[in-house]
Amino acid sequence: MLEEVVVNATRIPTNWVRLPLAVAWIDQDEIQLGQQQLGLDESLVNIPGVFAQNRYNFAQDLRISIRGFGARANFGIRGIMLLADDIPLTMPDGQGNVDSIDLGSAQSVEVIRGAVSALYGASGGGAIIIHTEDGPETPFASGRFSAGAYNYRLAQFKTGGQSGPANWLLNLSDTRLDGYREHARYERQLLNSKLRYEFQDSSELTLVFNAVDSPSAQDPGALTASEVDANRRQAAPRNLLFNADESVKQQKLGLTWRKTLNPANEILIRAFGINRDFINYLPFDINSNGQGGSVDLERKVAGVGGHWSWTRPLGSDRESRLVLGAALDQQRDLRSRYANNQGILGQLTTRQDEDVTALGLYVENAWDISPAWVLTAGARWDDLDYSVRDRTGGNGSGDTSFQQFSPMLGLSWSRNPSLGLYGNVSTSFDPPTFTELANPDGPTGFNQNLDPQTATNYELGAKGVMTNRLHYELAVFHINVDDEIVPFELEGSGQSFFRNAGKSTHNGVEAGLTLQLAPGLTGRLAYTWSDFSFKSFSAPGGGHYDGNQLPGSPENQFNLDFAWQHSSGFYAGADFLYVGSFYADNANTVETDAYFLSNLRAGFRWNSAGWFIQPFVGLDNIFNEEYMDNIRINAAFGRYYEPAPERNIYAGVELSYGFN
Repeated sequence: MLEEVVVNATRIPTNWVRLPLAVAWIDQDEIQLGQQQLGLDESLVNIPGVFAQNRYNFAQDLRISIRGFGARANFGIRGIMLLADDIPLTMPDGQGNVDSIDLGSAQSVEVIRGAVSALYGASGGGAIIIHTEDGPETPFASGRFSAGAYNYRLAQFKTGGQSGPANWLLNLSDTRLDGYREHARYERQLLNSKLRYEFQDSSELTLVFNAVDSPSAQDPGALTASEVDANRRQAAPRNLLFNADESVKQQKLGLTWRKTLNPANEILIRAFGINRDFINYLPFDINSNGQGGSVDLERKVAGVGGHWSWTRPLGSDRESRLVLGAALDQQRDLRSRYANNQGILGQLTTRQDEDVTALGLYVENAWDISPAWVLTAGARWDDLDYSVRDRTGGNGSGDTSFQQFSPMLGLSWSRNPSLGLYGNVSTSFDPPTFTELANPDGPTGFNQNLDPQTATNYELGAKGVMTNRLHYELAVFHINVDDEIVPFELEGSGQSFFRNAGKSTHNGVEAGLTLQLAPGLTGRLAYTWSDFSFKSFSAPGGGHYDGNQLPGSPENQFNLDFAWQHSSGFYAGADFLYVGSFYADNANTVETDAYFLSNLRAGFRWNSAGWFIQPFVGLDNIFNEEYMDNIRINAAFGRYYEPAPERNIYAGVELSYGFN
């Protein structure tokens, strides 16, 4: 039997069927049970509208796109808001990172598809919201170890429990991987912890602390088609020559205080601080505009915010739910660039302070017009102030600011859980990040000609739960995008820069189905059809791309997943993914091949006298499909391709003990 789902992603806890948005959720078993836990995309594959690449190049980060937003990102997550335990993983300038996400302690993930700037600020594609699991009533300690092809190793220790008003969970993990390709070694140590204390006055304080240390994430680089044919596993020659690599150290501390004033009123206040040190060696010494190929970034981020929610009865079976909130976040970066003397730090070429302050004020109200109809309205005003101060004595200092008002309106109808119909009109904006603001005309300063990307999303959908055995959803959307931000490479620069591309349209259909086929056997289906094209785009140099498809997003994507759990403790799963072809460049001269992937996983869970043992095994890419793990958009010199691993296996065991 499939359980009723209440979604918290919109800050108003609402039954999934009555939300006027496309929302999906992933539970703890889908995230952790028998998974390799290399990337969040392992779990997101069952959600229509979501496309992920680059699982195996940790120097470039996982690239996630929703409805085409985020497909342009060659580094970090763009156009999608990331949050973990109410603390943002997306920086004030709009760039998110996944290296601190701990899949080993994740309890659930909620995904909103579509423009959510009215709720979360800069986020045209949607939001991914992660919740860390709570400690159980019975304290426990567990260890997990898994290993596999390409010298993959994961060691994890987890403990948690409940003692009176205090609940805690702590997870430590160590991940190492040599990689399928040459020069692709990765290492990461991660700590994720959560402590919640419940006071007698109906309030609770939650403290989260997260620390990541990744001393090495080598970048094998992208290859040309001829290089792929000659040797799929080789690294790009320049990446070897210049020892392309990155290292990251980050610490995050967050506090959340939740106070229930009475059954109708609640207050939530959050505060957080992030310290991040990042060093990156790019595959060039000094590029054509004077920027060095070694980046040293020292980042400080701090923020405060909160909201007040009020529920007002409108009769025996209706109510109005109001949320008022604000957020103030500050990001302070010291970016230094040096020449990359074939993997050795060279002369200083750039040093500048990059600061951004983001202020957001928002309101949202869900009003039961009748027992069947719900009207949801929201709006947010954002002010972002950017500042660059050149420390090298040049003329690169400057300031810019962006203001945006983002409204949304949604209407849903549902008489019972079996059928819900909805429609919404929502707006979004995505300001350029500091990475995207890199100045193509000189070593310092920022690109004064780059404007934010804005969009209006129109969506209709249907969803429901039938006989407690079937979840279904269908969404149809049309998005008008102005000033789409697209990457390009200057000849001889060795790095991506960005420009605005006029207007574009994103049209699509998303369908999802979850069916309990038999006791313990569940099937999931996700299908996405996408038609994302430039409406008007005149590129420098005389190129006209009006009517061309946006690169980086397949027209068709289909996933089928089966998960089986038996009362004896055995479990197994199989998933099948088809990704259609798509273009790699704005001119639509380079098209990738479609591919089909199949994966298997199985395990056994055994409990006795407080002990829990779980051995598991997985086989990825069963039919040894040759496909690309990543396509670098608009890459120079034909270097678009990053080959993915062949057939490979992993296995592991988890041992846990509960202290009764």
